[in-house]
This record gives sequence, structure tokens and C-alpha cells, in this order.
Amino acid sequence: MSPTLIDRVRRLLRPSPALVLAMMAGACSSGPAPTTYDLSAPTSRIRGAAGVQLLVNEPAALQALSTQQILVKDASGAITFLGGGQWADNLPRLIQTKLINTFENASQLKGVSRPSSGAVGDVQLISELRRFEIATPNNEAVVEIAVKIVNDANGRIVNGRIFRGYAPAPAVDAANAARSLDEALSTVMLDIVRWVSASPLPRREEPSADRGRAPA
Repeated sequence: MSPTLIDRVRRLLRPSPALVLAMMAGACSSGPAPTTYDLSAPTSRIRGAAGVQLLVNEPAALQALSTQQILVKDASGAITFLGGGQWADNLPRLIQTKLINTFENASQLKGVSRPSSGAVGDVQLISELRRFEIATPNNEAVVEIAVKIVNDANGRIVNGRIFRGYAPAPAVDAANAARSLDEALSTVMLDIVRWVSASPLPRREEPSADRGRAPA
């Protein structure tokens, strides 16, 4: 390759000053990483439903709620997301984990786990996350979850109910929003545990020790 041709290739591969400035501006405007916020799993001794194995499904949710972002909704229904903060996981998956933890902390269930764990359940808890937002202009955390108890043996719905929780938000920023939504969710999760524990829950038939034994 001749020196002239080599010089031409070098000029073509060399980034232009405008491109360099654009790359530098993008790096400078990226800003700090958002603060990550977790949710709580409250503890309270709640009687009932002893001996039942419960499987807790991940809540279904619209796309706006299937995210790590903290949502704000105004009176017109317009949705925005708060900068500077995010949840520790995808929100429905995070709520599933904290609801399982709350059952473990508060109830007398025999066991509670995810359906993917391979455990055999007596009942499943199927839910839909309908609201998880800071509502403006009242600056209030609003949580709404619709829950159904389903017989795991035959798929029949045993009971269903909608749970709502509210908490004031002192300011519409990531830290205050996360704290207020956590408070509202804790109320909802304890209400769900009380409701499940007080409901008449079906149990799978225990296998008999004599079943399958050959006659004498």
C-alpha cells in the first residue's frame, strides 16, 4: 500500500472534532446513577390457616408498572416517572418476594413459596397490581392489588378481594415517594395475610399410609 493511500485511510478513520465533542457532551450529561430503593416485609403475628401450603404468583401488571421506575400519576391520568430513584427489582417481582416474606413473618401457614419452586401447594394466590403510584396534586401514595385464592387441585376460585392502601407523600421526590409507597404496600400486604389466614382454605388429601399396600 502506497504512503498516499495509507494517509487517506487514516483520515477516513480519524473521528471528526464534532463527533468527539458529541461524545464528550453525552458522557458529561449522563449524571449520577439513580438511588435504588427496596420494599419492606412487615412482621405481625396473625392466627389462622395453620397447616396450609400456599403458592404466591408474581402479580400481573400493565407495562407502566412492570418496571423499576417510580411512577407519578396526575388527576388527568397522565403518567410520569421520577428521576433519581428506582426499585431494587422489577416491581411485580419485588412485590411477590415481599409478600412471600410477609406471609413467612406473620402467618401460621405450613409453608409459602413461588410456583416455580416445585413445591406442591394447597392453594395459589393470584393477583393483579392495579395501582402503585404517587397521585398528584394530593401527593398521596396509592397501592391497589386485586387478589384471588385458587384451589391448586382443581383451579377453582375460592375467594377474591381488592385491597387498597394509602399514605401521604411529604414531597414528590424519589426518597419520599419510595418511603410512602412502602408504607402503603405494607398495609396492603398485612391485610392480604389476615384475609387469607381467615378464609376457609382447601387442603390436598394427604396420601394414606395404607394406600397401595397389597392385601394380606
